[in-house]
Amino acid sequence: MSDSLNEIVIAGAGMAGLHAAEALRERGFEGRLILVGDEPHRPYSRPPLSKEALTGVGLDPANGGPGWLAGHRALQLREDSVIDGLDLDFRPNTRAVGLDPAAREVRVRGPEGTVALRYDGLVVATGARARRPDTDLAGVHVLRTLDDAEAVRAAFDSAGHLVVVGAGFVGAEVAASARAVGMEVTLVEAAPTPLTRVVDPRIGEVLTELHRENGVDLRLGVGVSGFEGAGRVERVRLSDGSGVDASLVVAGVGVHLNTEWLRGSGVDLFEDGSVVCDAYSAASVPKVYAVGDLANWPHPRFGGRIRLEHWTNASEQGEAAARNLLAGAGRTPFTPVPYFWSDQYRKKIQLLGQGAPADQVAFVHGSPEDRKFVAFLGRGGMLTGVLGLRSTPRTMRYRGLLEKPTSWEEALAAAGVTPSR
Repeated sequence: MSDSLNEIVIAGAGMAGLHAAEALRERGFEGRLILVGDEPHRPYSRPPLSKEALTGVGLDPANGGPGWLAGHRALQLREDSVIDGLDLDFRPNTRAVGLDPAAREVRVRGPEGTVALRYDGLVVATGARARRPDTDLAGVHVLRTLDDAEAVRAAFDSAGHLVVVGAGFVGAEVAASARAVGMEVTLVEAAPTPLTRVVDPRIGEVLTELHRENGVDLRLGVGVSGFEGAGRVERVRLSDGSGVDASLVVAGVGVHLNTEWLRGSGVDLFEDGSVVCDAYSAASVPKVYAVGDLANWPHPRFGGRIRLEHWTNASEQGEAAARNLLAGAGRTPFTPVPYFWSDQYRKKIQLLGQGAPADQVAFVHGSPEDRKFVAFLGRGGMLTGVLGLRSTPRTMRYRGLLEKPTSWEEALAAAGVTPSR
């Protein structure tokens, strides 16, 4: 089989898939480019789904009704004319269901049934889906897709009390959005602080107070044992034996990676379903690259392998994988500075690098009491993360410190801070 690239399939039409398509065209690929997406929509932006799409700030639904979000320009990643200019064979409502690397074929199931798409190169960008609570009661939602956001937004109008399960990024932003429109909110988190997988507990304590200052009933260190109601949720049972009345529940309790279709294909997967990639984002079979939420690759500056579920990584890795797919022997390792952000209560939280685990934390500008600061996070004597609250310019100023190995002392010196002895 020839190694020339005439047909490339991108499985997944989200941020990572679209950026891969754009990078392929920008790098001169003129062959057939097939973009497969399991939703009916063109690629759209997910970050507004837990913020503007729920509050309506910046969006005008006056001419809407059911489905108004789907056509809103604020959620479009690109204008239709830009996407049309990529000359894609775009297949919405179509899901990847199998892979045969020997034949270089992806099996997809869509409106026309199951068909095999031949490829000379494949980008796996099928992402993840929200983990759903174990209940059939109406009024219990997740928030991952545009359709999810429309359902939650519609429920906001009649809900009296919202219970958010999980204080990760999605849960925290939904709670903040609900408070912005005047809803009563209880936020339940099994960990001792919000965002426990992302930031050190010393930062998490600040975020705890931020929720409480904005009127959220925050229940920490307790899980959910069940949901009660007569056909519709009325109460959430907690693991400590207590309960919370609820007319609406939004659960942000993690994701399932959409990689089941790769099992048995020869593509190596980790136990969590993530794709085993090398430093170039290539999977374990030829001409297959994995990008976005499901890619697991070695990063020399962050303690081994990493997997990231955020907007910036999806875009950067989609572009990097496209470049490496076309580059042949001239590939470049993918070694980004991870960058996350979240908007809560009109305050921007930004994280460069890794915020957890950390054995050193220093507030180098501002203070937690003022709810405005830049904090350095370190591990093993090295700087591993920079987190800012309401401090965008200063936070981004330190990105260069994470582009290379930087000792804790060097980082503090760069911020003009004298190390304590």
